This record gives sequence, structure tokens and C-alpha cells, in this order.
Amino acid sequence: MGDFLTGKVVAVTGAGRGIGRAVALACAAHGAKVVVNDYGVAMDGSEPTSEVADAVVKEIAAAGGEAVAVADSVVSMEGGARIVGAGVETWGRIDGVVTVAGNLRERMLFNMSEDEFDSVVATHLKGTFTVVRAASAVMRAQGSGSIVGFTSGVYALGSVAQANYSAAKGGIVSFIRSAALGLNKYGVNANCVAPVARTRMSANVPMDLKEIGDPEDVAELVVYLLSDHAKDITGQVYTAAGPKIALWDQPHEIKAMFRDQGWTAESIAATLPTALGQDPMPVLAQLKEYAAAAARKKAAEAAG
Repeated sequence: MGDFLTGKVVAVTGAGRGIGRAVALACAAHGAKVVVNDYGVAMDGSEPTSEVADAVVKEIAAAGGEAVAVADSVVSMEGGARIVGAGVETWGRIDGVVTVAGNLRERMLFNMSEDEFDSVVATHLKGTFTVVRAASAVMRAQGSGSIVGFTSGVYALGSVAQANYSAAKGGIVSFIRSAALGLNKYGVNANCVAPVARTRMSANVPMDLKEIGDPEDVAELVVYLLSDHAKDITGQVYTAAGPKIALWDQPHEIKAMFRDQGWTAESIAATLPTALGQDPMPVLAQLKEYAAAAARKKAAEAAG
């Protein structure tokens, strides 16, 4: 396919299915040697198996590439170390890590259990940390490397029934931006991708996705971010949705208000609504539109 990653060693978590698999295959097609990690579980975290990782390794080998499978869970420090270590032990280095591994436990916030929250945060957020922590030490010594974390648009927009997922994805953005700041002087860059693609996870999103593509669309962006062509790009969040690639903004103040004698609750109440107001939530506006449309439909049906 290409040579963007020739000579590089890349580890991809969650690489047995969906976007992770597409990323692993694309990296191999562009010349990388690939550590294929997947614990092989169902979306709820049950039924672990190494078969999915092994299958992707066989695909890469059949196409003439090199890969090894690691079936460790990303939620432990030992698992993260073994994933990175597989690349170092097999090929002597690690040039890129891509943390795609994730799960879903959808539930309205008032019904969400501690396990449903902890499981999602552990897989997405801690699973990003364990792998990046191990890789960053190697990359620092090498003086080079690329980190690609996986987030979602919900990190900024929120989600009706995925408070756990939204919290984890928001944490990943902050974590990756911190990694970009801390590792820049060592020649290591770090970025996030917010994919919108047809996968078994996106099939459960409780609202229509107007812009959506395939896992392969996301994979090509990841290949670019891992390559030397993107070595000066760091601390960014990009969306990949079919034919669209978009850049998210860096958080910044919108407005400010001042009062020489300090603020009281009364003076804030008198000033804030007009001086600052709110930055509207786009998804909340959509929900209100859906509710209004449903009410109109119900009224029309009742009227006969």
C-alpha cells in the first residue's frame, strides 16, 4: 500500500476487531512491524479469548508483513508493559502506540452501577495510561516516538446514557495533551483521534450519526500521525468520519467579567446572565427538538 511506516514498530490495542484491526492492518501495509493486542472480550468485558488477535497476526503474515499477538488486558500495569515489551523484545524498539481498546456499559446516570463506571474508565482511560506509560520510557531513551490515543466527540459534547464513557474519553484528551507537553523535548509527539465509524460499538449509539465512515478511513489518519510526516504535530484532536477529517479546538476562555470589590452571590446573579450568559450545549438542543417532535406526533395521533 505504502511506506509511511517502513522500519517502525507499532503496538495497537483493541486490534482484534473494528477500528483497531483496521489500524493494525494499515500499519503493516505501510511497512510497520505490529504488536496486535486484544483481550478478545465481548463489549461488556466478558468471555476473553486470544483468537481475535491471533487472527489479525495471520492476516498480516499472509500479506507479507510481520506481527506478534499479545492477549493481555490493558487495565493492568503488567499488561501494558507486556504489550510494549513484546515490540521491544521482538524487534528492539517501539516507535508508536495506538490505544484503541474500549468497552461500553450504557446506562442512565441515575441507574449506573459502580462496576459499570469503573469498568469503562479502567479500559479506556487507565488502559491508555498503562500502555503509554510503558512506551514513553522507551521512546524517551530512543529520542523519538508517536502516541495516538482514541477519544470521541462525547468528550466535548456529552452523552445521554454514557456518562462513564464520556468521562473516560474526556480524561484521555487531557492525558494525551499532558503527554504531548511532557514528552515534546524528548522527540515524542502525542495526539488524539475521535473516530466516527461503523463498528459494533457505534451500532449501540442511542442517536443518529449523521457523519460516519468505515474503520479503514480512521486507519489512514492514524498511519499519518504515526509517520515522520507528522513528527511536528502534537497535542491535537482530529475527527475522522468517512470523507471528513476535522480538527477540534483547544479549550479557551470565551468571556470574562470583573468586579473591583469582589463578587457576592447577589452581584453574580445580577451580572452573569447578561455579561457572560451560557455557551449552549448542541446535544441538549437536539434532545429538546426530538422531544418537541415526539410531542407533536403524539398530539397529531391523538387528534386522529
